[in-house]
Amino acid sequence: MEISSRELKIIQTSAELTFNDILGTWKARWGINRMNFKVEPGLYSVGKPDSNSPVLVSANYKMSFDSLRKELMEVNAWILVLDTKGVNVWCAAGKGTFGTQELLNRMAIVQLEKVVSHRTVIVPQLGAPGISAHEVTKFSGFKVVYGPVRAKDLQEFLKSGMKATAEMRRVKFTAYDRLVLTPIELVGTSKVSLMIFGVLFLLNLLGLGPFGIVDFYAYIGAVIIGCVLTPVLLPWIPGSPFAWKGWLLGFIWAVTVNILNGWTAVPQYSILRALGYIFILPPVSAYLAMNFTGSSTFTSFSGVLKEMRKAVPMIIILIVVGILLVLVDSFI
Repeated sequence: MEISSRELKIIQTSAELTFNDILGTWKARWGINRMNFKVEPGLYSVGKPDSNSPVLVSANYKMSFDSLRKELMEVNAWILVLDTKGVNVWCAAGKGTFGTQELLNRMAIVQLEKVVSHRTVIVPQLGAPGISAHEVTKFSGFKVVYGPVRAKDLQEFLKSGMKATAEMRRVKFTAYDRLVLTPIELVGTSKVSLMIFGVLFLLNLLGLGPFGIVDFYAYIGAVIIGCVLTPVLLPWIPGSPFAWKGWLLGFIWAVTVNILNGWTAVPQYSILRALGYIFILPPVSAYLAMNFTGSSTFTSFSGVLKEMRKAVPMIIILIVVGILLVLVDSFI
């Protein structure tokens, strides 16, 4: 229900998520309607807030908005939603859409000074890189308080007088946190994978095969290692670069594929094909693992660029060599 007057527009929302909310989140995790999974920017009310109730700032990416409001059960609060173009708080802060100017503009648009008697807004800690607290105070008179990293700590944060403990300030990136990000990584590879399978099918038709079940599960295994296994095991894989971590697990997989097919005990299993798998599969896993740098708290922008400059050329060279070895083996 929307409550509006000539001066104010306030949208009432609930701390309880509906089945459609949960389904929408699941679909977004799998890349379905992800780019349009957002809510209208503006001022929202949870419960029955008054002029003394806290103002919590969020992004208009619906998953961020839902993650916040579901932790506000039995809390009366205002949620100020910024227009981040449907991007989550952390990424939007890096891009600049969850930023000082947007916060100032949104406070002015909703006339926040007429809604609350205090002069404080609570910004999520992961949004801090985009918000200049002193500039917000200078141009609006509102003080910025940085809230906890996780929305689930908000109630305790508010009860303690907006004081965060060291644990609330700690950014965690657990195996589960990494696992829930992997579906979108898998979906992102699906189109390329279908193209690869199409090429292999055509090569078979042209008599340059046979490319069969072994090639299929070898490639699928490399994709799963790069998109899922490497991110989940990230802290425990030796080395620092994501590409190296993916390559290492991919190499183990390539050796496993060769062993499963009887190399070197089976004479007809060519050494050229075995080497082809060694050259192709680890770089595939490496490239896909490197893509995860954009989802990780372990990296910096400059570090990602440095890694890509070194890794991408090597990945291309190794895959090309591997393809040539497999093609030569097919001719022989």
